[in-house]
Amino acid sequence: MHSQPNNPLHGITLEKMVTDLSEHYGWEELGNLIKIRCFTYDPSVKSSLKFIRKTYWARLKVEKLYIKTFVTTADKKEEE
Repeated sequence: MHSQPNNPLHGITLEKMVTDLSEHYGWEELGNLIKIRCFTYDPSVKSSLKFIRKTYWARLKVEKLYIKTFVTTADKKEEE
């Protein structure tokens, strides 16, 4: 396996991202932050993964929010 020191998402699965974001924000707020139906209408990790895996722009939005929420927060904590 190749090392990817500049990839903040290396080793993080899409399932972990969706799970962590839904636990952190809740489905309602997550649906407000990322306007996709799988987060607003009868949301679940399984249905969200199915849509996000097929839809490139949705995956990018999930990855961006995950980095903003968890990776940059972790970086700030390390600096303190």
